[in-house]
Amino acid sequence: MKAYMAEFFGTFWLVLGGCGSAVLALKFPEFGLGFLGVALAFGLTVLTMAYAIGHISGCHLNPAVSVGLWAGGRFPSNKLLPYIVAQVAGAIVAGGVLYLIASGQAGWTPADGFATNGYGEFSPGGYSMVSALVTEVVMTMMFLIIILGATDDRAPKGFAPLAIGLGLTLIHLISIPVDATSVNPARSTGVALFAGGAAVSQLWLFWVAPIVGGFLGATVYKTIGGTKE
Repeated sequence: MKAYMAEFFGTFWLVLGGCGSAVLALKFPEFGLGFLGVALAFGLTVLTMAYAIGHISGCHLNPAVSVGLWAGGRFPSNKLLPYIVAQVAGAIVAGGVLYLIASGQAGWTPADGFATNGYGEFSPGGYSMVSALVTEVVMTMMFLIIILGATDDRAPKGFAPLAIGLGLTLIHLISIPVDATSVNPARSTGVALFAGGAAVSQLWLFWVAPIVGGFLGATVYKTIGGTKE
């Protein structure tokens, strides 16, 4: 139960910190964070939680990561569904808290920006569904390779949170213009349910693509990171 609670609060922090930076501080007059600041915020949420709860739950904070770790033989199947439920619940609660905070600004609506993921006319850069699909699969695949490699018993000890947090930052720097970067179905769900509309109708892609990417990342790492030549 403690591991599930850790995943709940860890994912809550990821969504509140990452999406919160995009909703509240991205375009703040004169001092806005910009894409670089939002990318760093997402990376920092994972970095801080990896040190805070990594020893409790492994700090997955992401259904695609849990699936990838399971596919890579690092995570038991009987814990997979409870982890995903805890992650999605934490993300939704964070989305609700963020909505409550943002709606305190006079005239604000989710249409002004709620860090939702999207493609086509709902993509920050106007990228197509295919672009978003490829981006999410490839970025999640690389994220799992980083995670599996950094947490390998043969890797330098104590540095995994840095590699993983910086990896997520880099992923955001690359892909925010395409679809606002998901690589995490829970993160996408947590804000989409409050934004409604296209954020919900396009949510399928941000579940399917990251999970496929997670499987691919696990497969690649088992191939290149196995102990047998």
